[in-house]
Amino acid sequence: MILGFTGTRYGMTEAQRMTVDRLLAELLPSLVLHGDCVGADAQFHNLAKTHRIGVSIYPGVPLGDSRRAGCQGYVSLWPVKSFIARNHDIVDSSDSLIAVVSGYAELLRSGTWATVRYARKLGKPIRIVWPDGSVKEE
Repeated sequence: MILGFTGTRYGMTEAQRMTVDRLLAELLPSLVLHGDCVGADAQFHNLAKTHRIGVSIYPGVPLGDSRRAGCQGYVSLWPVKSFIARNHDIVDSSDSLIAVVSGYAELLRSGTWATVRYARKLGKPIRIVWPDGSVKEE
């Protein structure tokens, strides 16, 4: 299974980090995809590496930009695209999506929530991880 990831640039709460770690151990994806942003993407990358899961990076910002995490140890690095195009590529290329959100309400002007809405449109399985670490499966 190829697992996509989207999350807040503010990073995961400890409860979210523990839940994502558990999900990686349970799902055992063959490859994970993320956008190489600071915050949750970088944390997810480190968790995937701990589980020895291959990582493919779909950057939305060029190197040198303060929002780019610059994660290392990936199996593939895709060309830089706009955030929306990058997020669509992650969803299009994955079988399932984990979304780590910063609050308890869906937001209209949020890249993470826009990615969730796109995955819903395509009928992809989604696991939304709330700040308290609970999971909503769609």
